[in-house]
Amino acid sequence: MLIFRQLFDPQSSTYTYLLADGKTLDAVIIDPVWEQVPRDGALVRELGLKLLYTLETHVHADHVTGATLLKQQFGSKIALSAKSGAEGADVYLEDCERVAFGRRWLEVRATPGHTSGCLTFVLDDETRAFTGDCLLIRGTGRTDFQQGDPRALYRSVHARIFALPETCLLYPAHDYRGLAATSVAEEKRFNPRLGGQLAEDDFVGYMRHLGLPHPKQIDVAVPANLKCGKPEGKAPAETPDWAPLMLTFAGIWEISPQWLEENARAVEIVDVREPHEFTGPLGHIPGARLIPLGVLADRAKELAAEKPIVTVCRAGGRSAQATVILKKAGFGRVANLAGGMLRWRTQRFAVDDASE
Repeated sequence: MLIFRQLFDPQSSTYTYLLADGKTLDAVIIDPVWEQVPRDGALVRELGLKLLYTLETHVHADHVTGATLLKQQFGSKIALSAKSGAEGADVYLEDCERVAFGRRWLEVRATPGHTSGCLTFVLDDETRAFTGDCLLIRGTGRTDFQQGDPRALYRSVHARIFALPETCLLYPAHDYRGLAATSVAEEKRFNPRLGGQLAEDDFVGYMRHLGLPHPKQIDVAVPANLKCGKPEGKAPAETPDWAPLMLTFAGIWEISPQWLEENARAVEIVDVREPHEFTGPLGHIPGARLIPLGVLADRAKELAAEKPIVTVCRAGGRSAQATVILKKAGFGRVANLAGGMLRWRTQRFAVDDASE
């Protein structure tokens, strides 16, 4: 029996995959995300698995890998392409190698084009393949940075992925529409970039005119991932136990809107926006206390330490800085509301004083 879990990071729209031999409980994780290591580690422990490897489909530009943190927790080996340019891995993978976990294994297929070091991992019975950013659901990864090459990508997909059985399920590293999986048959027929009768020149012309902005996290993610996610000058913090928090690569503990909505009375909510925002269109969380960021350091003494503190702003930036200020003021149990009021409103939780 194969143990298989598809996990999702909503901030970067990244899929992480956990696979394990159901008898030996040996496991691998593909494309772990730094912020989600507490979640992934908890799942590994709950299922009683032995994590052997963390596998990277490529050097990511939109999130920092959790490979180093998982290695510190479980002793797992970090494995990625020998052509990735990354330092600090335990295993550098070549085309056609196998990564074994118990009685199961993944075949390594080099699929360059999105980056020069992209890999696709194919399950031993060819029922599943993990394509990274090489092939997405009805799309492909971009080819305009990190040694990207549209011709190489077209050839990689046709020669290494479309050569799989048509029933083979394909699992990408990202999806921005909530789609979870596709198949070789579907992508060969319906992929608008390289399916059907589209030729290589058609694909190259399409990719050279996408005009996409660079990923927001590229300046942080790529340097960190070239060191396998090893943080500079700091050790990972221990996870606080007062709530299910997520640690960002910047060292900020965050809490989900759903948890806060269910546990609002157990914490003190501090809104650090300006007064006109507090009563503006987004409104504020019921029971929140307004202390603008600019005066938070001076007014921190107004807050009591009996309850944990959750800081809030419009999108999560100012409130992240507020957690740093409160930590310096001596408050130990502090977290930032992930996504701020924008995400709170998107999830349709209650607000006060929102103008129509």
